[in-house]
Amino acid sequence: MLNTVNQLRDAGIHVRSLSDGIDPATTTGRLMLNMLATLAEYERELIVERVNAGIAVARNAGTRFGRPVSDPVVVAQKLAIVATARAEGQTAHAAAKLVGWSRATLYRHRGSEIVLNER
Repeated sequence: MLNTVNQLRDAGIHVRSLSDGIDPATTTGRLMLNMLATLAEYERELIVERVNAGIAVARNAGTRFGRPVSDPVVVAQKLAIVATARAEGQTAHAAAKLVGWSRATLYRHRGSEIVLNER
């Protein structure tokens, strides 16, 4: 915020807060603007600390974040169903829909299967 106000002032644009009566063209106005910016930054940092503390508490309580891990057995079964459907002439989109996947998900799992089989 301070950088924006300074850039505007350097460009010859006069900025003034009508609701708060803060005029950065004056010494007192710059002081108030700096104080408000400092308080806003402080509040942002407090929010980040609270969120991180909440995440730490949740992790210690056993909460897992992110996408659930796929069961490789289920993925292999679905890939077998898709392979059969593709061999029968169905499109990748139609074959993926048979197992509740999108075409992109099918290709992602087929790619990981190829990598795993090459190891």
